[in-house]
Amino acid sequence: MKAVEIAQPGGPEVLRLCERPMPRPGEGEVLIKVAAAGVNRPDVLQRMGRYPVPPGASDLPGLEVAGEIVDGDLSGTSFQKGDLVCALVQGGGYAEYCVAPAPQCLPVPKGLTAVEAASLPETFFTVWSNVFDRARLGPGESLLVQGGSSGIGVTAIQMAAALGHPVYATAGSDEKCRACVELGARRAINYRSEDFVQALKDETGGRGVDVILDMVAGGYVPREIDCLADDGRLVIIALLGGARADVDLNQILRRRLTVTGSTLRPRPSAFKGAIAENLRARIWPLLETGDIKPVIYRTFSLDQAAAAHALMESSEHIGKIVLAVE
Repeated sequence: MKAVEIAQPGGPEVLRLCERPMPRPGEGEVLIKVAAAGVNRPDVLQRMGRYPVPPGASDLPGLEVAGEIVDGDLSGTSFQKGDLVCALVQGGGYAEYCVAPAPQCLPVPKGLTAVEAASLPETFFTVWSNVFDRARLGPGESLLVQGGSSGIGVTAIQMAAALGHPVYATAGSDEKCRACVELGARRAINYRSEDFVQALKDETGGRGVDVILDMVAGGYVPREIDCLADDGRLVIIALLGGARADVDLNQILRRRLTVTGSTLRPRPSAFKGAIAENLRARIWPLLETGDIKPVIYRTFSLDQAAAAHALMESSEHIGKIVLAVE
């Protein structure tokens, strides 16, 4: 099969098209003929040599795919050979065929193309796990999404807004802020020209927000603590701004705040399968009615993976970048 491999750690140019043996599914796994694969920030970090591949996972990049089940162990599932699915995988998505744990597969939502479906798993699993499971965003509670125009951001805004939560977002340009509002944010704050802490306090009458989804960390953390409501929860899922922060622990004690975080890739398949069940029950119907929509910025062919990574690193995109494999 054709695949894209990382020749050596480095810039986008180290991605190269190659021939690899077709992977073989094991117990509890299915083989997917890939029609499209999503491009995500962890792929870029893996290419740079800054995101180790979990033991047993493919060394090929790519954490989400959509396509047709052509082989594998379907026992205990509702799937059959020939079904169109999208799946969260531990690697190997940038290829014509990819193995996926069966519990991490979901049907392609009705009305969506393979490219649209391939843009879903990584961000939808991540947002559900962190915003709704870990941070326990409850009825009527508000959410701040840092980086609202990113793949994670457009997912979190739409998912929380569709479920009835007040949502706020930050983004790096007025154009990106407008996109966040169009997706359901009550207010989007341009962090280059506004203080998001003061803006949020103004928007909430000084109360702050209940949950913050943060991909920046670093110097953002003390400012985020300042704009959390009492009993608020900060969930960190990436460290784009650095891995260290100077935090006022007195605020955490006095106002009963929670600072937590997680990474999804190393978690076991059973854990991810439970997320898939929640998504299928709560979110997939909203995709099929159009209340939540995939946001695709640009599609590249498999042999243009380097250009896709260069675009990802530019951060000029709004939403997802996808590789069309077929």
